[in-house]
Amino acid sequence: MATGPLAGIRVLEFSQIVAAPVCGMHLADMGADVIKIEPLEGEQTRRSGSVVPGESKGFQALNRGKRSLVVDLSNPRGQELIWKLTPRTDVVSINYRLGVAERLRIDYQTLSGIRPDLVYWQNTGFGDEGPEKFRAGSDIVAQAYSGLMALDEKVDDDGAPNLIASPIADIASGIAAAMGISAALFHRAQTGKGQFLTTSLLRSSLSLLGATVMREPVHDSILRDPMMGRVEHIRSEGGTWEEILEARRTGAQLAAAFRLYYGAYRAKGGAVVLGALTRANRDAMRRVLAIDENYDADPNYNAQDPQQVAAAAEWKRIIRAKFLTRTADEWVADFDQAGVPVSAVRVPEELAEDPQVLADGMITHLEHSVTGPQRVVGPILKMSETPTATPRSAPALGEHSVEVLRDFGVDESHIRELCQDRIIFDRNE
Repeated sequence: MATGPLAGIRVLEFSQIVAAPVCGMHLADMGADVIKIEPLEGEQTRRSGSVVPGESKGFQALNRGKRSLVVDLSNPRGQELIWKLTPRTDVVSINYRLGVAERLRIDYQTLSGIRPDLVYWQNTGFGDEGPEKFRAGSDIVAQAYSGLMALDEKVDDDGAPNLIASPIADIASGIAAAMGISAALFHRAQTGKGQFLTTSLLRSSLSLLGATVMREPVHDSILRDPMMGRVEHIRSEGGTWEEILEARRTGAQLAAAFRLYYGAYRAKGGAVVLGALTRANRDAMRRVLAIDENYDADPNYNAQDPQQVAAAAEWKRIIRAKFLTRTADEWVADFDQAGVPVSAVRVPEELAEDPQVLADGMITHLEHSVTGPQRVVGPILKMSETPTATPRSAPALGEHSVEVLRDFGVDESHIRELCQDRIIFDRNE
């Protein structure tokens, strides 16, 4: 039985790829009964990089905790089945392209007409207003349009922009949606009113960029505007993407000294990251490194002074050389002893066995009906009074279709008819 704060809440999830699956995963961890609606062929990410047909790790990671109901939404009878389930549904989530929900007759206006207090969330690429609203969107497109991709400064072998490896706009949208749906359910409990929620990959990307997008006249006149002048000149001259990135980097000179203690260094057998955010952290790091650099003790320090920029570059060279003399583990041990933020740079594939990860219960053991035992990343949130948990592994395609319809009170003869006519699919039938 679900123990989380959303126990008893039913969610119909019309989802694909990442954003809506992430939202549903978090809702399931908080106790909601999340029912993933899939087409007869299954959601396409089941097949992306799969070793076991239809059971990719990517799909399983994002859809744990849910039940699978396979419905042919292109058939009016499949749409009518959704209408039959709606009166006993609390939340609908969807991240189909704008306009598809209306075409399939599962849009907010249609479903809220059946259940007026329905909480309905929709995610799109560019938003539901404005000249770009009907454009197709994906995480990499949002990264490009918003500037997230430029901020990361990654390029491929050809000098072209490269994506941030994690689908960060999708993930941020999914987490924001779980937060918004929870708030909307709280509001409904107080007022009896449902509502329509929207997120977009573009909005989430901008939220992540914060001060970089923000306009402020004093700062902009000194840094942003001259930099953008250089960027526009490079564009007008047909310059390269790498030249544009270099123009942006000139503004980063203000952080040159700060970056001595907030960044990564190569070491023997790997790399080390320092994460100093305070003067006390930086002082402790200087003691471990045995250096007398002390820029933040100088009241006359000017980050725009070319001599100060050059000095920071020289200290960077010295610190880099020091780190190469010892292993990453040796450096981490000394910095840990000094009580400062530090870590060796890990690869994610090793974290399922990490002692700290295991000790704090970040890994959950599950049994998948097709692929067997799994260790998956568990809930993002811990709660003392209403414990979060992952109730089940990701569903096999159509694993719960009949079970779900029975739970919603659909007549047995009607269920058999829907199975026979391929309006639904249940892998157990």
